[in-house]
Amino acid sequence: MSTTFTFGSYVPGTSALHRLDPRTKLLLGIAFLVLTLQARDFAGLVPALAAIVVLYAWARISPAQALRALAPTLGIVVLVSLLRLFTQQGGTTLVSWGIVQISTGSLHAASLTAARIALMMMGMALVTMVTPTLDLTKALESLLSPLARFGVPAHELGMIAGIALRFVPQLVSEMNDIRLAQQSRGARLSGSPVRGIRQVSSVAVPLMAGVFRHAETLSEAMDARCYHGQLGTTSLRPLRLHARDAIAVLVYVALLAATLAINAVC
Repeated sequence: MSTTFTFGSYVPGTSALHRLDPRTKLLLGIAFLVLTLQARDFAGLVPALAAIVVLYAWARISPAQALRALAPTLGIVVLVSLLRLFTQQGGTTLVSWGIVQISTGSLHAASLTAARIALMMMGMALVTMVTPTLDLTKALESLLSPLARFGVPAHELGMIAGIALRFVPQLVSEMNDIRLAQQSRGARLSGSPVRGIRQVSSVAVPLMAGVFRHAETLSEAMDARCYHGQLGTTSLRPLRLHARDAIAVLVYVALLAATLAINAVC
């Protein structure tokens, strides 16, 4: 596992969270997004924040790993927050410069959006960190299997999602290796933003070459193993729901009820 990037990487463990059915974790991860969207104010995000803190501690994932999981999404958080800052107005105007206006309402909306997206990313990162990629692939395939009768390629979609999740941390690790190799050869990849943009090609070109090389190697490996899709495949460990999965669903229902209750009070 990369030491600089954990989103999409599996953190081994034996906690009850690790032992949940992957379908339960995937569905509850999506439901957690809905939970954060239900919050109308910062108070409504308290149950989601408490759940994140408890679950990360329960899974024995350190704060450093949690922050590294959030790091790749900071650009999205900043971009969406800036859009809210300049589009959502209300309250007292603090800055007015031409078409640019910042008010107390826009600051509140931007900070609430940043907190909401950060919690959403932390929740989905937790799903990937406590579930092996193969299990996530099987979970997605199982959830999509009822649609197979309508022509939806459930197995292929699950395979694509699993490959994507597996290769994201690997490609980021390879990009870091390329950057270090370029710097060891005298390339100046840090400094002003203009210089950084000019030097993007020195990292992007070998990275794209590596992407195509990995894709070709993977296709040759699948072809050598006579991979032909779902037809005739079996599973060594069939997915089964247990009592702990029902308990996890009840905990989520309690969190949702707490969020709705806070919204009603506030």
